[in-house]
Amino acid sequence: MTPELIPFLAVSIFVVASLYAGVGHGGASGYLAIMALFSLQPETLKPTALILNIVVAGVGTYLYCSAGQFSWRAFWPFVVTSIPASFMGGYFSLPPEFYRPALGMVLFFAAWRLFVRKDRKDDLAAPPAVFVAMTVGAVLGFASGLIGVGGGIFLSPLMILLGWARVREVSGIAALFILVNSVSGLLGHLSSLQHVPDYAPLLAGVALLGGTIGALCGSRHLPVRTILKAMSLMLVMAGGKMFLI
Repeated sequence: MTPELIPFLAVSIFVVASLYAGVGHGGASGYLAIMALFSLQPETLKPTALILNIVVAGVGTYLYCSAGQFSWRAFWPFVVTSIPASFMGGYFSLPPEFYRPALGMVLFFAAWRLFVRKDRKDDLAAPPAVFVAMTVGAVLGFASGLIGVGGGIFLSPLMILLGWARVREVSGIAALFILVNSVSGLLGHLSSLQHVPDYAPLLAGVALLGGTIGALCGSRHLPVRTILKAMSLMLVMAGGKMFLI
């Protein structure tokens, strides 16, 4: 990529970080799509996306937890198994043609289900059985490490559609879930850091700014209905990305 395009890439990263952080996501799926459109080298995509994910999910975790939008009871069974599974997933690389189209269709379906979801009382949400949550955490953790995302893009719609937590709590849970899985996935493939571009600190800075703005809005100001519509949009973007790279 030519140096003249770096400012445009940075602005795109800022926009993606703002949108995704508003629903508790780190934005890795969006970063992957943007970087692919800017023709970055394939080996730089996964580690760079994970680094940006860590930055945005980190600030999101802090802001959502500070606003009381987090449930440890609903969170811990998922993360116990997702961390080692994400580490393993980060170690492997599979040909994308085997899984990206299928994942894209799953994300499109989840986006549609969230968009047409009938309102239900948020206070009726209840976490799943520990065994179920641990199984789901393992599957999503491995998938997130394998693909190079934090896993929240899968966990959030699942928790909302099955009523496992309140909508705002889901955003806080997703933010921390993404943070720990992104760190674990990156540690599982440390050698990939040698491919991170020199301008990564600039991208991390604009992602931090955008993530802070988005998380502040999502954790305190956006109505639940708006959060659900925004999450549907994120899923459509993530699903479309699966067909682009």
